Amino acid sequence: MSEYVVELRNATKRFPGVVAMRNMHLEVKPGEILGLIGENGAGKSTLIKSLTGVHQIDEGQIFVDGVEQHFKSPNDSANAGIACVYQELNMEKLLSITDNIFINKWIKGKNGLLDYKTMHEKAREVMKSLGQDVDPTKAAGTFGMGIQQMIEIAKAVLIDAKMIIMDEPTSSLGEKEVEQLMKTCRSLRDRGVGIVFVSHKLEELFELCDRVTVMRDGEYVDTRPINEWDNDSLVTAMVGRTLEQQFPKEYGVKSKEPLLKVEHLEEMGVLRDVSFEAYGGEILGFAGLVGAGRTETMRAIFGADKIDGGKIYIKGKEVNIKSPRDAIRAGIAFLTEDRKGQGLVLAQPIVTNMVLANLKGFSNGLFLNFGKITQVVAERIKELRIKTPSADEIAGQLSGGNQQKVVIGKWVNTDADIFIFDEPTRGIDVGAKVEVYNVMNKLVKDGKCVIMVSSEMPEILGMSDRIIVMREGKITGTMHRNTDNFNQEDIMKAAWEV
Repeated sequence: MSEYVVELRNATKRFPGVVAMRNMHLEVKPGEILGLIGENGAGKSTLIKSLTGVHQIDEGQIFVDGVEQHFKSPNDSANAGIACVYQELNMEKLLSITDNIFINKWIKGKNGLLDYKTMHEKAREVMKSLGQDVDPTKAAGTFGMGIQQMIEIAKAVLIDAKMIIMDEPTSSLGEKEVEQLMKTCRSLRDRGVGIVFVSHKLEELFELCDRVTVMRDGEYVDTRPINEWDNDSLVTAMVGRTLEQQFPKEYGVKSKEPLLKVEHLEEMGVLRDVSFEAYGGEILGFAGLVGAGRTETMRAIFGADKIDGGKIYIKGKEVNIKSPRDAIRAGIAFLTEDRKGQGLVLAQPIVTNMVLANLKGFSNGLFLNFGKITQVVAERIKELRIKTPSADEIAGQLSGGNQQKVVIGKWVNTDADIFIFDEPTRGIDVGAKVEVYNVMNKLVKDGKCVIMVSSEMPEILGMSDRIIVMREGKITGTMHRNTDNFNQEDIMKAAWEV
C-alpha cells in the first residue's frame, strides 16, 4: 500500500497558447488535512479539475492508494474515491436534501421504484453525522449556505470518498458556520479521509491543516508541516517576493465637510435609525457579524433596496435616490460582494464590463469613443495587474481575483466621489488583496471617500481610518484610528452588544 491516498506526479496540463500547470506534484495522506494555497491564476483550479476528471492531464501520473489512474470523466474520479466540494455549490435548490444527496445514486426497491424511505433515513443519518439534524425531505434551497455546504459534503461521505477537495469552502459562510465546517473537517480526518483544503485565508490554514502545499505560476513551490510555516514565509512562497506590509495603509487629506451624510435610515425589519458621516480622503470601515445590516445599509444608500425613512446628503445637499441609476448619477460607486451575480456581465469581454457604468463618459454625443475606451481600459488592466491575454477576454473566463479587479476598474472609470467596497477581497489571494488596497489608497489620496464593508478583522483594522460597528440593523459603536478602542476586542464587544 502507498503512503498516500492520492498522489499526483509531474503533472502538466496545456491549453491553446498557455501551460496552465507544469510538472506539478501533490501528495495527500489518509487522515490528514493538506492546505493548498496560491495566488489567483497559480493553477489551483486546473489542479482540482485534473484530479476530479474534468480535465485530462497531458503528462504525468495520478495514483489512488498506489494504483495509477486514468480519469476520462468526473465519474471515473468519483468511482476511484475522489470528491470535490466546489466554491460554487452544485446544488438543485428546489429539490429535497435527499434528492440532492442521492442524485444519480438512487436506491431502488424490489419493485424497481425509488426507495425514498431508505434514502430519507440514510440522508438524515449522514447529515446528522456532519452535525446537522435536519429534515431531509425539505428543499435544499430553504436552508442557509452552511447546511447547503454540508449537503455537498454528505454526497462525498455517501460514496465513501477517500479524499475530499474543499475549494474555498468558507468564502460565503458566517462565523458559526465556519466553526461547524472545521469541526466536520476534523471529524472526517479522524475517520481516515484525506482532505485538500483550498483557502486564501492564512489563519484558516494555521488553525486546521497538518501540512500546506504552495503553488505559483502553475508549478509546485513547496510543502511543509504547518508548524514550519508562518505568515511571511507563506506569502513569500506564494508571490515570489516579500510583501513588506500585508496592509499598505496610506493617508489622504480628510475633507472639511462630509461627502456623504446619512440620517435616521430605516428599512422595516432590516435597518434601525442608521446615521453616520463619511469624508473624502478617508477609508470608513464597517464591521459586524454576518447579517448585522452592513450590506443592507450600502444597498439602501445605492438605491438597490427601498427605504422606509431617513435622509441621504451628498456634499451637503439632500438627494432622493430611488434606484442604482440615481446613485450613479449622484456620484456613488458600489462594488458589490456578489461580483459574479451583480458586479459583472460574465458573458461579455473585459472591455465591455469596464465601460458599462459610464457609457456617457466614453461617448462623443451618440457614438462611443473607441479610441478612448481602448486607451483607458488598457491603463486599468496594467494598473490593476489583471492577468488576461487581452481586453477582449470574456470576464467569466477569468479567475475570481481578476474578476474582482475588473469590477474595480469599471467603477474607477466613473466620475464617482464615493466608493463603496463590499467585501472587496473575498475569495482573492494576498497578492491581489494588496493591489486592491493600493487602489483604495489612491482613491483617498485623490480626495475620494471610500467605505469598506469587511468581515476580516485584520483587514478592517489595517486599512480603516474610522470603523463603524453594526449589530441587528443598528450602529453600536464607532472607533477612530490611534485611539484606545481601535482594536479587535472592542470591535467584537460592540458587534455582540445586547
